[in-house]
Amino acid sequence: MTPSLRPAPARPRRRALVAVIAAAAATALLAGCSAPAPAADGRSLVPGVGSGVSASPELAAVSPAAASVSGGDVLTLTGTALDGVDRVTVGGREAADVTVVSGTEVTAVAPRTAEYQADSGEVVAWVGDEQVAAEVAPVVQYEVRTGIDRQLSYALKHWQREDYNLDEWGTLNPVGGDCANFVSQTLIQRGWEMTDDWFSYDQSANRTGSWGYVPAMDAWLEANAEQYGLTKLSSEQRDQVKVGDIVMFDWERNGTNNHVQIVSDVVHEADGSISILMVGHNKDTDFRDFDETITVDWPGGAGYFWSIPAA
Repeated sequence: MTPSLRPAPARPRRRALVAVIAAAAATALLAGCSAPAPAADGRSLVPGVGSGVSASPELAAVSPAAASVSGGDVLTLTGTALDGVDRVTVGGREAADVTVVSGTEVTAVAPRTAEYQADSGEVVAWVGDEQVAAEVAPVVQYEVRTGIDRQLSYALKHWQREDYNLDEWGTLNPVGGDCANFVSQTLIQRGWEMTDDWFSYDQSANRTGSWGYVPAMDAWLEANAEQYGLTKLSSEQRDQVKVGDIVMFDWERNGTNNHVQIVSDVVHEADGSISILMVGHNKDTDFRDFDETITVDWPGGAGYFWSIPAA
């Protein structure tokens, strides 16, 4: 009789299970030795995961939202990551005194408008040559506010012969030149009032010499300097000259003045020098260079300034 065969008993699985668990534990231990531990404050130190990557700079707003056409208002720019801002432009013109107050705030002094006319200018912050992003570009609205604003806005509107304000003031070009007549017009715009010895009526047909004749105007300014707070400045004192001041010229240096204009800009050059630019009639100009006038246009000529208190 053939004995029956019994199936072999199943191999115990306990040892295998223990081995698997041990291997898994070892793997976890090795992983724990090689992976960075979390920081004490809970931040992950794994690159790219909560690692504090620098935010891109962005401009959000500017205040105030309005400024004088002559410039000079302090603007405050706000946003994020503005630490690197080193330039600000308004309407494409460079602002001055750019100062980083913090990563969220920058201040700058608004420039004048190109022609002293009321206009709007987009505000742009720069980091080197890179423009700072802005979801909506902030804008400054330029306004004619002050006496100087009115004076220069008028002057830059009426300096060209085709734009002379003939209906109100006529022109004195046919009788020797319109330079003094034009300067007097700008002073009226600034807020000066006619007097018994400085006036013009009937399109300048009825006028005083002090209104439309340069030597008489200069003498009148000298006589009334205290009343108007005027200061006479030489060309060497140009660091005190301001936009809106009066410029007198003596072409022959014989003590008799021949020409007068108004300062339309004072430019502080990169080399430390100061350029004075002028607006006026006769040789109709908007930004005529003072130094070029007395060296190229009239070699050997001389000029000086009547500085007017700010208004």
